Amino acid sequence: MTSTIRHYLQFKDFTASEYAYLFARAANIKAMFKQYVKYQPLVDRTLAMIFEKASTRTRVSFEAGMYQMGGSVLNITTGDSQLGRAEPIEDSARVISRMVDLVMIRTFEQAKLERFAQHSRVPVINGLTNEFHPCQILADIFTFIEHRGSIAGKVVAWVGDGNNMAASWLQAAEILGFTVHVSTPSGYEIDAAGVGISNPECFRVFKDPIEACRGAHLVTTDVWTSMGFEAENETRKQAFADWCVDNEMMAAAQPDALFMHCLPAHRGEEVTAEVIDGPQSVVWDEAENRMHVQKALMEYLLLGRIG
Repeated sequence: MTSTIRHYLQFKDFTASEYAYLFARAANIKAMFKQYVKYQPLVDRTLAMIFEKASTRTRVSFEAGMYQMGGSVLNITTGDSQLGRAEPIEDSARVISRMVDLVMIRTFEQAKLERFAQHSRVPVINGLTNEFHPCQILADIFTFIEHRGSIAGKVVAWVGDGNNMAASWLQAAEILGFTVHVSTPSGYEIDAAGVGISNPECFRVFKDPIEACRGAHLVTTDVWTSMGFEAENETRKQAFADWCVDNEMMAAAQPDALFMHCLPAHRGEEVTAEVIDGPQSVVWDEAENRMHVQKALMEYLLLGRIG
């Protein structure tokens, strides 16, 4: 193993300068895709995708993106691998990383992902853990930039669970210079210190979700019950009843505020149909952009800066 291997395990792994580069590369790569320009810098490179959690957008975006860039993909699930069961994670990492060029893992504990990365000879990407979801925030910010320009100095309202998405938004705010207004039900707060935030000025906490949305340039949310917490579903529905993003919350935000949701969405729970299917919603652009930013990310991890 060499010290030059870069992993992408949480949003704070990269600098503001690196993100500026990645967003510019994603825009170029997306433009080529839209113009049917063949661009295959990753010929003969192989991506291994390891899934311990179910996936739609993560699998499709990484798999399609890698194929479009000329590479190959291996899809590994816990049902057909020894990851963390009969074989220690460290040994799986040592073996798998000798046979592929890049590994994306979607799992439960961040610690498991980090153990794999510590023993991998190739870059490892976080495709989602209980603690963080950096690739989604990468796509969300790229989508905001596409529609509204720089996110620096803007306000993002997070309404709902203090989950992996909220944690990654806070990391992004600190690095990229914007503010997150966080509103969660009591008992579902985000642990800012636990996600490595050193600048308390990058976020504000609101008990009232409408006040969190006031003046926001972007309003965003997620499902009330994330994967792994299904047993709490009914309890969460009661606790989160007042945290459904609706027209009243969007009216409190800036007149041209955007709405985002990482999907899948439950209309009538965390967001009304009027909002997610309304004119301020950019959720479909957001979903597509997972592929474009991840293509830029994979290119960067394997080839460094282009040009």
